[in-house]
Amino acid sequence: MLSLNNIKSMLKKQHIETPSWGYSDSGTRFMVFKQPGAAKNLKQKLEDAAQVHKYTGICPTVAIHIPWDKVNNWDETIDYAKELGVKIGAVNPNLFQEDDYKLGSICNPDKKIRQKAVDHIKECIDIAKKVDSKIISLWVSDGTNYPGQDSFKERKHRLEETLREIYNYMPNDMRILIEYKFFEPAFYHTDIHDWGIAYLLSLKLGDRAQVLIDLGHHPLGYNIEQVVAILIDERKMGGFHFNNKKYADDDLTVGSINPYELFLIYNELVDAELNPKTSAFTSQIAYMIDQSHNLKNKIEAMIQSVITLQEIYARALFVDREYLKKAQLDGRIIDAEECLQDAFYKDVRPLLKEVREEMGLDPEPLSAFRRSGYLKKIEEERGL
Repeated sequence: MLSLNNIKSMLKKQHIETPSWGYSDSGTRFMVFKQPGAAKNLKQKLEDAAQVHKYTGICPTVAIHIPWDKVNNWDETIDYAKELGVKIGAVNPNLFQEDDYKLGSICNPDKKIRQKAVDHIKECIDIAKKVDSKIISLWVSDGTNYPGQDSFKERKHRLEETLREIYNYMPNDMRILIEYKFFEPAFYHTDIHDWGIAYLLSLKLGDRAQVLIDLGHHPLGYNIEQVVAILIDERKMGGFHFNNKKYADDDLTVGSINPYELFLIYNELVDAELNPKTSAFTSQIAYMIDQSHNLKNKIEAMIQSVITLQEIYARALFVDREYLKKAQLDGRIIDAEECLQDAFYKDVRPLLKEVREEMGLDPEPLSAFRRSGYLKKIEEERGL
C-alpha cells in the first residue's frame, strides 16, 4: 500500500480541467433557466473558472468551445487568463449547430459541407496553436434518423478521409481526442457510436489520435472501467469528460448517481498510474469536466464536482494493490472485492483537508467560496 506521504503528493498533483460552457446559462431541450451572474463571454468564464482553481488548487486549465468562445484578440485573452492564474486547455470544435449539418458534418454526403466542417476544425487547431493548447477534443454528432437514409460504409469512408486531413493538419505536439456517443441527436444510427469505432479511427490515424470517454455516453449498465483498462493497455486512452447520468446523457454532477462506478474507473487509472509499464503514458491523460448545471449554481456545482473527483481519487489511492493482486491470483473473490470496498468506504475528507492546508488553501473549498462574496458581486455586476 502507498505511504501517506505518497498519497498526499499524488493528490497535490491532480489536475482537473473545467469547461468554459459550464459557467454560462444552459438548459434542457425545452427551456434555458437563466441564473443571475452567469458568465456571458469568455472573459467572464475565465474569471469564474479562476475561482474554482483558487479554492481547489487543482483546476489551472479551462476547456473552450468554438465558436461559443471565439474572441477577436487571443493574445489579450491569454494575458488575462494568466493574470487570473489559469490558462486555456482543450479546444472543442462545434459541428452540431449549423443548418448545413442537418445530414451530418464530416460525414455529410455533400463534399462542400464536409469541407466546411473540416475548415472549422482547422480553425480550432489554429486557435489551439495560438493559445498553446495541445488537445483538440472532437465530438462528431453525425448520424442518420431513418433506415436507408445513407450508406453506412460510405459515411465511414467520408469520416476516415476527413479525419485524415485534420490529423495531417495538426502540429506534431498536438493530440486529437475522439469522443463517441451511442445515440442522439440522430436516432437510427450514429457514425461514432462507441469506443470501438473511436479506437479504430484513432488506430488508423496514428499515435496522436486517442479516445475520449464521456461518462454519460454509454448504454445503462455499460462497463466503463473495462473500457478504460483496455484503452490504457492499448495506449489509446486520451481523456475523460466527467459527469453522471440516471437514464441517458443527463450531464448530471459527477459521482451524484453512481459513485462506486466512478471509483472503479479511478481504480483502473491508479493501477496504471502506479505501474512502471504504463505510468509515463497515464501522465498525459486529460481529465475534464463536462456537465450542464441547469439548476445548481454553476461555480458551486463545479467546486462540488472537483471535490468529488478528489475524494474518489484519494480512495482509489488507498487500495492495497499487493493484497488485491494476491487475492486475485488465489481466486479469493470475496477478499478481492472487500479490498476494493474497504478503500471505497474510507472517509478521506480529513486527509483532503490536510492536503489543502499544506497547499495553502482553505480546507473547505465550497464554504470558503461562499464566504468570499464573489457570487453576490457577479450577480450585481452581470445581472440575468
